[in-house]
Amino acid sequence: MRAATEQDGYAAFLARKVHFEHACGFTIDDGEIHPLLKPHQRRVVQWAVGGGRRALFEAFGLGKTMQQLEILRLTLKHAGGGRGLIVAPLGVRQEFRRDAEKLGLAITFIRSIDEAAADGLYITNYETVRDGKLDPRAFTAASLDEAGILRGFGGSKTFREFMRLFAGDGGRGPTGTGRNDGGIKYRFVATATPSPNEYIELLAYAAYLDIMDVSAAKTRFFKRNSEKADTLTLHPHKVEEFWLWVASWAIFLQRPSDLGREYSDEGYDLPPLDVRWHEIKVDHREAGAEKDGQGRMFRNAAMGLSEAAKEKRDTLPARVAKLMEIRAEDPDAHRIIWHDLEAERLAIEAAIPDVVSVYGSQDLDARENAVIAFSDGQTRELASKPVLLGSGCNFQRHCSWAIFLGIGFKFSDFIQAIHRVHRFLQPGRVRIDLIYAESEREIRKVLQGKWERHKELVAAMTKIIRTYGLAEASMAHAARRSIGVERREASGEGWKLINNDTVIETRAMESDSVDLIVSSLPFSTQYEYTPSYNDFGHSDDNEHFWRQMDFLTPELLRVLRPGRVAAIHVKDRIQPGGINGFGFQTVEPFSDECIAHFRRHGWAFLGRKTIVTDVVRENNQTYRLGWTEQCKDGSRMGAGMPEYVLLFRKAPTDRSNGYADVKVVKDKARYTRARWQFDAHGFMRSSGNRRLMPEDLIGVPASDVFKLFREHSRTAVYDFEHDVKLGEALEAVNQLPPTFMLLQPVSWHPDVWTDVARMRTLNMIQERKGKEMHLCPLQFDIVDRLIEQFSNKGETVYDPFGGLATVPYCAVKMERRGIACELSGGYFDDGVAHMRTVEAEMATPSLFDLMRAVDPQVHP
Repeated sequence: MRAATEQDGYAAFLARKVHFEHACGFTIDDGEIHPLLKPHQRRVVQWAVGGGRRALFEAFGLGKTMQQLEILRLTLKHAGGGRGLIVAPLGVRQEFRRDAEKLGLAITFIRSIDEAAADGLYITNYETVRDGKLDPRAFTAASLDEAGILRGFGGSKTFREFMRLFAGDGGRGPTGTGRNDGGIKYRFVATATPSPNEYIELLAYAAYLDIMDVSAAKTRFFKRNSEKADTLTLHPHKVEEFWLWVASWAIFLQRPSDLGREYSDEGYDLPPLDVRWHEIKVDHREAGAEKDGQGRMFRNAAMGLSEAAKEKRDTLPARVAKLMEIRAEDPDAHRIIWHDLEAERLAIEAAIPDVVSVYGSQDLDARENAVIAFSDGQTRELASKPVLLGSGCNFQRHCSWAIFLGIGFKFSDFIQAIHRVHRFLQPGRVRIDLIYAESEREIRKVLQGKWERHKELVAAMTKIIRTYGLAEASMAHAARRSIGVERREASGEGWKLINNDTVIETRAMESDSVDLIVSSLPFSTQYEYTPSYNDFGHSDDNEHFWRQMDFLTPELLRVLRPGRVAAIHVKDRIQPGGINGFGFQTVEPFSDECIAHFRRHGWAFLGRKTIVTDVVRENNQTYRLGWTEQCKDGSRMGAGMPEYVLLFRKAPTDRSNGYADVKVVKDKARYTRARWQFDAHGFMRSSGNRRLMPEDLIGVPASDVFKLFREHSRTAVYDFEHDVKLGEALEAVNQLPPTFMLLQPVSWHPDVWTDVARMRTLNMIQERKGKEMHLCPLQFDIVDRLIEQFSNKGETVYDPFGGLATVPYCAVKMERRGIACELSGGYFDDGVAHMRTVEAEMATPSLFDLMRAVDPQVHP
């Protein structure tokens, strides 16, 4: 009965993991919506107001302006009043004024909170909020119109910080838990189809709407790039779930009929798009040279920022000439000329005296007046950067022609700029001319590739909306199918692997049946290994993770023999400044939480072993310890994050002497008193050899320098300043790599391991076989040492999170019996293959075995 009750409790816990519902708004009747809105607009308004925090990602011209006005009006009505704020790009306020008049609403443009004394609707520019002239938290509801414009305010960091201002602290307290209503309660985003390629942008919107933290979403859906923190790739098994999750709080709408056949597409046909590419020839004799002096055969703007900038400068006269040639086809046409550099703006103004320019340092009122005049057809030609006017502005009433004086890699700005004129309700055929240099062919190729992927991913989102509509419950039901796993088992001489949920499997094991537990925990939300909700990595936060561990840890204590050890591999985690509330990255002491958790379940804590990692590689993953940032402000600098093996012990049956029921006995003939004394002392004397000098390292290959410095660090008396000088000498001749730490300090202490070979994992075999790599493989060195220290030959070693079967693999090699449980079917299959290989290796006789078979007197 107890087991059934526990199982029911665990099943209920897993079921609660499926949560697509995050509504905080109001249910409204269709009759409350202004009759002027079209059917698809009315449906979206109902959905958004009901959610309270929603994103409208709709194609250009579907009526987001009118929808935002109605969403705020109805939200304020049901909230009992208050002030509603729309934040929009420069030049867009006239669009809201036009639609507000149609709806019979009053909307006031403001530049400070003093101008918003009464309840009602207000509109302001992004610059006003960015410059601190208006605190958005004085409003009950707010909508960010064309929020993608924030990319131009300093990149993704500023983007997230801006939205955090609206959300208070993102809905989290300083520790990342607990509600905080310091921000705007009802929040909306309305932007014309953000690029699905820009995952970081989508995650930032989710954080702003208080759907999920950016870091949690990264963990749940994406592969991590060990070199760059914000380079994200969706797990193949997570693609559908990711877009289902996005569709639960955002709507990607390309046409009204995406909501169902009852919604007519009449009047929503995009005009034909005529795209023309114009290539400018370049002189390849001036291609330059590589860093090593090797001459280049061709000029290539895609080789780096400096090369791209040089190509822009060198080809500017030819590109302007091509611009004038294109203009000559219809000199009196209305058109917009897009450019990226100030030098290009000046060149355009010199070539076309009548052009109206909009630029960054311009007076804001002058900039907005210029945009309005062009939008209303009062001026004929406008020149600006996509990052300034690429979002929000509607130019289709009088303009159907855009010329790009140059191209770049920023697809989001590019596609937004095109859709200033190519949008619904555009009466004419749209022409787009793109001028680029021959040396920018690779840039054109990348840009076109992103365009195609953009179309594919938008189509995927459209398919989800068509399949599930706007019903969160149906999406949650679709995702619920991934709870549970069909148990499988494989075994051989000295090993057994099980494909199952580790909680369920460990509960079925006999008490006191395991002699040693060696395992690497899933590190809370750091990694997610499978699409199953049984996955411990599929957690909302640490507290949620430890709640699932509450079902497993007591079972581990039960199955371990009295007096024996559980060695748990963990690592502390980095918490981003946007989540912890401090504005800078801090350390989340996951290892300390692990100790507290195990002690709470009756384990005795013995100590920890420290495994030093490469601080340079770590910084490339987190951007936390950057050299440049520390030179700006050293007070932000923490320290590298080592890994730990935490040692826990189950109390023995006889507590009078503390010995295990089955002791781990050392042979004194092999483990000598002398060896014990050196191990216990923890330090080594210098060999007396002279110190390594900088000139010894100059010109030596990096691999040899790495080995030489390790030996130096292991044998020489430590001198911090001397070792720094070695590094500075290598840096002076460009021999200090920026991607890994070449001169790594070596520990003399037996509980600080600096000699763990990071590459010695089963991933080496996985890579050779072309199979999927494990996200966080456990090193052989760690497992071997733990098995040697804490178990006897012939005993059983268990890993409840088996992965690729590293622990049983090492156990069998060391003449133990290995058992592991693994949830991932793919990892289980690969682990079985590894175990059959090592089983065959152990069973194959050696040369000495064969010789002894002939002559028993032969010794190895």
